[in-house]
Amino acid sequence: MKKYVIKRTLQLIPILLGITLLSFLLMNTGTADVIDVMESNTGGVLSLQEKEQLRAELGLDKPIVLQYVVWLGKVLRGDMGVSFVSGQPVFSTFLSRLPATICLTITSILFTVAVSIPLGIWAAVRQDGWIDHLIRFLSFIGNSLPNFFVSLLLIYFFALKLKLFPVMGDAGGIKSVVLPTLTLGIAMASKYTRQVRAAVLEEMGKGYVQGARARGVGEKKILWSSVLKSSMLTIVTLLALSIGSLLGGTAIVESIFMWDGVGKMAVDAITMRDYPVIQAYVIWMAVIYVCVNLVTDIVYHYLDPRIRLENM
Repeated sequence: MKKYVIKRTLQLIPILLGITLLSFLLMNTGTADVIDVMESNTGGVLSLQEKEQLRAELGLDKPIVLQYVVWLGKVLRGDMGVSFVSGQPVFSTFLSRLPATICLTITSILFTVAVSIPLGIWAAVRQDGWIDHLIRFLSFIGNSLPNFFVSLLLIYFFALKLKLFPVMGDAGGIKSVVLPTLTLGIAMASKYTRQVRAAVLEEMGKGYVQGARARGVGEKKILWSSVLKSSMLTIVTLLALSIGSLLGGTAIVESIFMWDGVGKMAVDAITMRDYPVIQAYVIWMAVIYVCVNLVTDIVYHYLDPRIRLENM
C-alpha cells in the first residue's frame, strides 16, 4: 500500500506543474496588459514612466519562462501575489473564503448521501414496482432542473413566501446554509439515486448473488453484506467527483445566495480581471481534483482486491 501511494503521488506532480504552467501562460499572454488592468481597477491614472517602473517591479519585463519560474517559487512559499482590486494578499483572501465553501460542501454531501443511497437501494429492491417508478420519476425531475432555477424556486417559496430562511448571505446562522445546500443537494441526490440503483441492480444480477440465494442466504444479508460492499466502488467514485466540484466552489449557487466562498470569489475575479486571484483559484481546483483522485485510487485499492493484485 505504501509503495502504491508513493507511486501515485509522484505521477500526479507533473500534472500539477503542467496545469500551473498552462494557467500562467494563458493569464500572461492575453491581449489585455496587466498594468492597464490594474490602472482600470484602481481608478488611478499612471504615466508611461510609472507604468514602466511598475512593470519592472512586478518582473513583467522579463522573459515569460523566467516569470513563471519566479511565480512558481513564490507560490510554493505561499505567496500568490496581491489582488489587483483589493490590494490584499491573494493567499489570505483565499483562506478567508475557504471555510464558507467547506461548510457548504459538507452539508451538501451529507444531504446527498442521506437521500440518494437509501432511495437508490429502495428503488433497486422494489424494481419495476410503483415505488421504483416514483423514485425514478422524481429523480428525473430533480436532475433536469438547473441549479439557478431550483435556487429561485426555493428563495420564492421558503424565503419570500414562508419566510423560513434568509434570502441570501450568512447572517442568519445555520439557517443561511439550508437553501444553498438544498439547491446543490437536490440535483446531486437525484443523479446519484439513479446511479446507486443501477449499481445495486448490476450487483444483484451477478452469479455470486444467485449462488447465495441457492444456498438459502437471506435477501437482507445478501444485500447488506455483499451487494452494497461491491457497489461501494461506484458510490465512492461519485462522491469523490462531487467533493472535488463542491470544494472548487459552485459559482452560480454561491453568487445567487451571496455565499462568500471561493466560487463567488472566482466569479468576481473574472469579472474584474483580477489575474492573481484567478490563478490562485485555478491552482486550488487543480490541487483539489488531484488530491481527490489520489484518495479515490487509494480507497479503490483498499476495497477491490483485483486492483491490489494488478499493482503487485
